[in-house]
Amino acid sequence: MIAGFDCVLDAVNLSTGLLLQRLFATFPEGWPGTGLLSVRAVAAIPVVLQGTAGLLMAHQNMQIILELVAACPAALLLVGLWTPVAGVLMFVAELSLVLSHASDPWMHVRLGSLGAALAMLGPGAWSVDARLFGRKRIEISDR
Repeated sequence: MIAGFDCVLDAVNLSTGLLLQRLFATFPEGWPGTGLLSVRAVAAIPVVLQGTAGLLMAHQNMQIILELVAACPAALLLVGLWTPVAGVLMFVAELSLVLSHASDPWMHVRLGSLGAALAMLGPGAWSVDARLFGRKRIEISDR
């Protein structure tokens, strides 16, 4: 029991269900869900591309490591898995890229801000989080 949250870790189905379900009351669908899906794509695709390009064009070892550290949570954000954790990790990784004197620091500021915003807003209905941790409807049939 951590701060009033029951957390049962089950490695088989990646379940921290009650914790994530309490973070977000709903997983919005419709236009708000579509908006969150597009924000996740806009935030994650450039970071994943930078991480893979960093592997191909090795400039500095530290910068490559930071870009790969940013690309892993960005890939999780893209599919909407562990969105609060992935958004915070992406924010921290992008902030560290800003502090490491990257070529375009404002791009990293924008991408890190999007990661932090997604951590606060949640994944939306079209995400793995919604499928794993969203509310389920159980129908009991009459016998």
